[in-house]
Amino acid sequence: MKIFFMSDIHGSLHYLEKALARFKEENADFIVILGDELYHGARNPLPLGYNPKAVSELLNSYSEQIIAIRGNCDSEVDEMVLTYPIMSTYSTILYKDKRLFLTHGHVYGEENLPRLRRGDVFLYGHTHVPVAKKKDDIYIINPGSISIPKENSPNSYAVFENDLFEIKDLAGNTFMKLNI
Repeated sequence: MKIFFMSDIHGSLHYLEKALARFKEENADFIVILGDELYHGARNPLPLGYNPKAVSELLNSYSEQIIAIRGNCDSEVDEMVLTYPIMSTYSTILYKDKRLFLTHGHVYGEENLPRLRRGDVFLYGHTHVPVAKKKDDIYIINPGSISIPKENSPNSYAVFENDLFEIKDLAGNTFMKLNI
């Protein structure tokens, strides 16, 4: 099974279309969205191709393959237009003997980790900066942002298959890897 991770779409139809093209090219089975699907929030500029209505319609066409959690820019009204649930602060995926803990990063973060077991994986978005590292026996992954990258990072996503996380730019070039 191959999982495609993205975060911080912020209503950008332009970058969502690029990310979904990569999803298809990666031949992934599921899409995990780590929050901030539709709106840009007061701290972010409008991203290229800002169109929350079209973004919701496009995401809905993939709803059977999406696992999503709530970001700080997501609200209850978003769940009214999306055909998949997004209002949970976190979710988990069990993989072999590990838990993949999914969150946005505004409640739980690198400095405020939930209780995890040795070898578990903490996946978050929110910062718009990609991360792939191991810290105190916990694996930490942030796919970055597909639409509004920060700290000179590229627009990016992550894929997970066969114990390997790869963070890639929207051209499909891997620039970070982490085996778990």
